[in-house]
Amino acid sequence: MKKLSLILFITQSIFSFAQEIPQERVVQIISTLASDEMKGRKFGTPENDKAAEYIASEFKKNNLDYCFGNSYLVPFEYKEQKGFNVCGIKKGNSEKSLAFSGHFDHIGTNNKSGDNVYNGADDDASGISAVIGLADYFKDKKTDYSMVFMAFNAEEIGLIGSKALSENKDLDPVFNNISALFNFEMLATESQFGKNAVFMTGDEFSDFDELINTNAVNGLKVYPDPYQGQQLFYRSDNVNFVKRKIIAHSISTVDMNKATHYHAVNDDIKIVDAENLTNIINNFAKTIEKLNTKNFHPNYNSKVNFDF
Repeated sequence: MKKLSLILFITQSIFSFAQEIPQERVVQIISTLASDEMKGRKFGTPENDKAAEYIASEFKKNNLDYCFGNSYLVPFEYKEQKGFNVCGIKKGNSEKSLAFSGHFDHIGTNNKSGDNVYNGADDDASGISAVIGLADYFKDKKTDYSMVFMAFNAEEIGLIGSKALSENKDLDPVFNNISALFNFEMLATESQFGKNAVFMTGDEFSDFDELINTNAVNGLKVYPDPYQGQQLFYRSDNVNFVKRKIIAHSISTVDMNKATHYHAVNDDIKIVDAENLTNIINNFAKTIEKLNTKNFHPNYNSKVNFDF
């Protein structure tokens, strides 16, 4: 009997480990998006379109349904330039959903000699690695919540892609059922709070972080925004869903006092702490796996401003 119990324990342990997102997978996603060949993924360029198509292909591998229509690619136009957001959905037991997002565009290249590509590994290929990683993790899992996976375009020129997507009437049936949105923005470096720790923008406006910390696994910790004076809550893609009164916060590790790579050509794969990032993604996945429509329903308080 003891031998059988030991075999069962080992089998369960191996199965649990196998479900984790491998570090190599996280590095692969970031390396693809932040390669020199992507030329900084600037909105309106062929490379930007290529990045959108790559993300769509990863959504397809994870058997996600289309958010609407017959493609993961959701077109929009800005100043006579066409681009694509990417959206996929995994159906759960409930129509209510949790959403996961990041932006995939960056700022392109410069005309200087030498390294002239703004690769955007941290900003925000790291966030997209979390979105795709979570899609990987939940691919074959039964969940209570449905799950919406979104990759926004044109963030760098004014949150244009997320605005277009959030205002797309074809997506109202999806967005009207979102209970909370996790927007991942720059996760590649260790936060000022240490490893396996993130901060959340707008923590003073809802109980989202408290509920995550209550359910967090393996020591994952969500800290309050240490940069409240910079109004980051209103400066990232989450804000376009706040306007719809959806609980939407950005989650980050970037140390604003040390981020010399921000919008610089050295924001490449070399600055990525792949081990820490992978741990954060896996621990968020396991934490989210504990959430359901009964134990997780965050709410805004009276401090949030919807008119901005």
